[in-house]
Amino acid sequence: MKAITYQGVKDVRVKEVKDPKIEKPDDLIIKVTSTAICGSDLHLIHGLVPNMPKDYILGHETMGIVEEVGPEVRDLKKGDRVVVPFPVACGHCWYCEHDLYSSCDNSNPHGEVGGIFGYSETFGGYAGGQAEYLRVPYANVGPVKVPEEMSDEQALFLTDVLPTSYWGNLICGVKEGATVTVLGCGPIGLMAQKFAWLLGAERVIAVDYIDYRLEHAKKHNKVEVINFEEHDNTGRYIKEITKGGTDVVIDCVGMDGKMTIVEMLETAMLLQGGAMSAIPMAAQAVRKNGTVGLVGVYGMRYNQFPLGDFFARGITLKMGQCPATAYVRHLMKLVQEGKIDPTDIITHKLKLEEGQHAYEIFDQKQDDCIKVVLKP
Repeated sequence: MKAITYQGVKDVRVKEVKDPKIEKPDDLIIKVTSTAICGSDLHLIHGLVPNMPKDYILGHETMGIVEEVGPEVRDLKKGDRVVVPFPVACGHCWYCEHDLYSSCDNSNPHGEVGGIFGYSETFGGYAGGQAEYLRVPYANVGPVKVPEEMSDEQALFLTDVLPTSYWGNLICGVKEGATVTVLGCGPIGLMAQKFAWLLGAERVIAVDYIDYRLEHAKKHNKVEVINFEEHDNTGRYIKEITKGGTDVVIDCVGMDGKMTIVEMLETAMLLQGGAMSAIPMAAQAVRKNGTVGLVGVYGMRYNQFPLGDFFARGITLKMGQCPATAYVRHLMKLVQEGKIDPTDIITHKLKLEEGQHAYEIFDQKQDDCIKVVLKP
């Protein structure tokens, strides 16, 4: 089969690789109909996540048609159309039983973090879904059948974008009357803005430095927008215009944000795992005793982390990998009812064979690219 593979830093290629096979009784194989590139995939190709072997298959946003099922798969059969949330989770450990699927104790033999499709040996070594076929382990837990009336474009983002952006609001306690700042207007940030309104926020501010993404946020999400390059200190500016800061700041940027020269040097020397610029901004933009949620991916340890600022102002920090599996059915219902529309973030639909080009325009933010959907 064809798959998008990691060949080195900023080097991805579509190659012929072996077809996946049933390995355990509760596995299934899907024929991929749609897959997407996630902002966190860029962390991989930028060399910010360790243990990335050559020829590793990328991708954790995938859906398709069930092609083959293991003998212990109960509720799915060949021909079913399913969406596959990004965490690999066993369903029966303490964490899974408490809906904390991204912390599964049994899905990753290589560390204490849970398994993730297509996200390096560090996260379990599972082949990703930017391919023609995908093996799905623990198939009684993750995959969810998609109603016929839902298009791939409506369902695909139930894998990651919708759960992560929704969960970011939930863990920060966004509710009626809240003021919310969302850092980043990539796919997660754009959807986080929509969910903030849906949960009752009265004011939503979006921050980025890329004009076309800010324009998209303003047009589709009706938010206030701030280009952080236009201010000496964006966090303090937000504090001023909100008279003390917003109740919640959701960081949807993570370690692949715009790096300072010092951060570039420290990252190159493996002293730091990428950018941290969004975190000091969040520390200044949030009100006293407010909440900051980090849903953008971070790695390693960071210099100049503003711990004292958070402590002195009584800020609550929430963070982590979203346990997406817990939210797929609820969010699917919201999409079906028209309460949330994820499709406007799609700017490019390309063939899987164009994967190298897709990564390039997404990474370099060319052609006003926000989200790429790939069709095998």
